[in-house]
Amino acid sequence: MGDWGFLSALLDKVQSHSTVVGKIWMSVLFIFRILVLGAAAENVWGDEQSSLVCNTLQPGCENVCYDWQFPISHIRFWVMQIIFVSTPTLLYLGHAVQVIHQEKKLREKIKSLGEGHMLKSPKYTDDSGHIKIKGNLLGSYLTQLFFKIILEIAFIVGQYYLYGFIMLPKFTCSRSPCPYTVECFMSRPTEKTIFIIFMLVVACVSLLLNVIEVFYLLCTRVGCRSNKRGTHNITSAKNPASLASSWHVKVSSEELALKQNKLNMQFESGQSLGGSLDGAKDEKQLLADR
Repeated sequence: MGDWGFLSALLDKVQSHSTVVGKIWMSVLFIFRILVLGAAAENVWGDEQSSLVCNTLQPGCENVCYDWQFPISHIRFWVMQIIFVSTPTLLYLGHAVQVIHQEKKLREKIKSLGEGHMLKSPKYTDDSGHIKIKGNLLGSYLTQLFFKIILEIAFIVGQYYLYGFIMLPKFTCSRSPCPYTVECFMSRPTEKTIFIIFMLVVACVSLLLNVIEVFYLLCTRVGCRSNKRGTHNITSAKNPASLASSWHVKVSSEELALKQNKLNMQFESGQSLGGSLDGAKDEKQLLADR
């Protein structure tokens, strides 16, 4: 397990820069692939070639038959699978670390210059250093997910064409220097078949988690942006009902203003008329007194 320490340490850093589904994928990779491969699978396949028995005494025949049946050992194949599938994630980690470093320098520059200077605020990280998956980082994250999906599918199909998914206890071989068609027998085929199926199921679960994470990011990040844009464009040609309602509100407000102006004019004219009548009554009273 010590051979996986460096890769495990790098992948552990990715967890703080991943989504919830990405953290689950990382746990599956650590526990059900790296740990199982290092702790149990290597012991099961330790006697894969040494315990191969063929019904011939011809020197070199067993080695040739083993190489023909298994071009690459299952253990080495799974090691390559883990390394290749983890590589896109490590590339994303490098991009995230670079972004964090740049925005850390930007924060220090803002503090040194003060608030009066016009500088762009950090976009991808908050004050505590936690990263926000959006913009270029979102594109980088989705890209590494697509590459992981392609690599997982390629290794699953490659395993099927190389060995199949069941370890046969016996196979025939007629390769040179074998003098005739010989029968070779594998050790512990049932136990090895169980491990093959287990690693296949874990690879399928990993593939499914990657697909779920793609849809999760598209729904939460891209979907939220489209919803926000839709709320800003209420009076658009695609929504004639809202356009008609806004026009109706505008017309009703104009009518209300006209009515208010009319009432003001009537009120003013009523006051002037009332004043003239009061003046006429006063003159008439004065004439009566005389």
